[in-house]
Amino acid sequence: MDVDISPKLSKKLYGGDGGAYYSWSPEELPMLREGNIGAAKLVLENRGLALPSYSDSAKVAYVLQGSGTTGIVLPESPEKVIAINQGDAIALPFGVVTWWFNPNDTELIVLFLGDTSKGHHRGEFTNFQITGANGIFTGFTTEFVSRAWDLSEDEAKKLVESQNNVGIIKLKDGQSMPEPSPKDREGMALNCLEAPLDVDIKNGGRVVVLNTQNLPLVGEVGLGADLVRIDAHSMCSPGFSCDSAYQVTYIVKGSGRVQVVGVDGKRKLETRIKAGYLFIVPRFFVVSKIADSEGMSWFSIISTPNPVFTHLAGRTSVWKAISPQVLEASFNTTPEMEKLFRSKRTSDEIFFAPPN
Repeated sequence: MDVDISPKLSKKLYGGDGGAYYSWSPEELPMLREGNIGAAKLVLENRGLALPSYSDSAKVAYVLQGSGTTGIVLPESPEKVIAINQGDAIALPFGVVTWWFNPNDTELIVLFLGDTSKGHHRGEFTNFQITGANGIFTGFTTEFVSRAWDLSEDEAKKLVESQNNVGIIKLKDGQSMPEPSPKDREGMALNCLEAPLDVDIKNGGRVVVLNTQNLPLVGEVGLGADLVRIDAHSMCSPGFSCDSAYQVTYIVKGSGRVQVVGVDGKRKLETRIKAGYLFIVPRFFVVSKIADSEGMSWFSIISTPNPVFTHLAGRTSVWKAISPQVLEASFNTTPEMEKLFRSKRTSDEIFFAPPN
C-alpha cells in the first residue's frame, strides 16, 4: 500500500463569531477515503450555537474540551437535551438531528469520527442544515414551505429568510436555551475520564472501551471506540487489528512518537505526533507508540463494533504462544537466547513503563 498515512491537522471549513467547523480532507489524508472514514471538529465560543442538522454518516462524538449542552432527536422520538463535559463520548446513529450550545467562556470543542461508507462522499461527512442560510427549506418554494408548515406564503418566506448565518451563530445575551435533563443523559453519553477502566497498568497506561454495555447506541453506530492514556515515556505494545478493521486515532493530549510497519516488514510511518493530529492505521498493519515526558492520550474509533487485537509483546502476545523450537528456527538463534526472549514481558500488560 503506497497511500500516505502521515498524521494531519484539520482545516477550517466555515465559522464566525459563534465558532467554527473544521474537517480533515481525503485529498490531504487519503486513508479517509481508503477506509470510508470521516473526521471533523466543532469549536464553539461563548454563546455559540451549532444550528440543528443531520448527517449522512453514523458517528461517535467526543468532547475534547469545555462543557455545554446538546440536543439530540432520534427518529420519531422526542428531543433529549443533555449536559456534556470534557471526556464525554456520544454515539450518533443515522438520522439523528443534533444541535450544540456553549454557555461558557471556555471554548467547547467536540470531535466527530464516523463511517462514511453510506455517505455521499467517501472519506468526508455531508451535513444537512435544517435552518440557516443554507438550510433545507431555503431550497423549497414558499408554496411548498407554507403548505408543509400551514403558514401563509408571506409568513413562510419571512421565517425561512430570517436566519442569514451558515451552520453556527452567536446568541445574544439573555436569549434563553433549554435546560439539560439528567434523565435524558441516561444511555446517551459516557464520560471516558470517569468510567471504570478496562485496562489499568501502573506507570504504564489506562484504557476505557466504549461498548454496547456502557453506551448502548454504539451498537447502532457500528463502530468500536476507546480512550487511551499512557504515562510519561511509556510504550503502547506493537499490535494490529486482526479482524480487518481500520484504526482511526486522534491525539487528545501530550505528544510522542509513532511507528507503523506494513507489508514485507517495511516501516510505513515514523514520525512525531502531538495534540490535534489525526492518523489512520491500515488493516493488519502493526502500530506502536511511545509518549514524551508529559505522557500522551488519544481517542480512537475502530471500523467494527467488537474489534479484536493481536499484540506482539507481553505474556499474551503471539510470540509467547509459538513453540520454542519454532522461535529458535525463526530467529535463527540459540536455545539460551530463545529462553531469554521468552522470559521477558511475562505480564498481561499492553503498556510498558520506561526502563529504569
